[in-house]
Amino acid sequence: MLPLERVRNEERLRRAVLAGDQTAWRALYDGAYQELWSYVVWRCAGLRDLAEEVTQETWLIAVRRIREFVPAQAGFIAWLRGIAAKVLQNHFRAIARRPRQTLSGDEAAPNIDDEREQAEVIGQALAELPENYEAVLRAKYLDQSAVAQIAADWNETPKAIESLLTRARDAFRVAYEKKAGNDVAIKKGEP
Repeated sequence: MLPLERVRNEERLRRAVLAGDQTAWRALYDGAYQELWSYVVWRCAGLRDLAEEVTQETWLIAVRRIREFVPAQAGFIAWLRGIAAKVLQNHFRAIARRPRQTLSGDEAAPNIDDEREQAEVIGQALAELPENYEAVLRAKYLDQSAVAQIAADWNETPKAIESLLTRARDAFRVAYEKKAGNDVAIKKGEP
């Protein structure tokens, strides 16, 4: 769909939703659900239970704030992604504020799911990235677009996208290592 067509279609649907048309809401929902779900699962590093929670909260916020959606500023899916990113940031901030329980040494250490912990760290690291870094990583790894395609879509040169990808990967690595500390490390595939 051409950009102007998308704007007109989404503006028409938005007006219909505000007028109480449930069919229009269903059209917006159906048109965006799969792409939003894929984005949230990616941002949650595959943690499906967290992704379900974030996706549900995103839709609830979207329903309450549909008046704030302006199709000429961004597409509906971009607007939803912004909401989901904020929901996830708030989730990770809440986790960071929770007091950590320390063991006295007499009790057994709790059985912590290493994969879940690593996935949460990945999600936290993604949440800290600037939007353009997160967007280029999403285009490359979630959407599986080639550098040349990203460059064409973004009206950039392939060299500029390669450079941006390098900076984004480096920023992700730094954020991941900062979040992981010495407690979590990426498994090296050792037996």
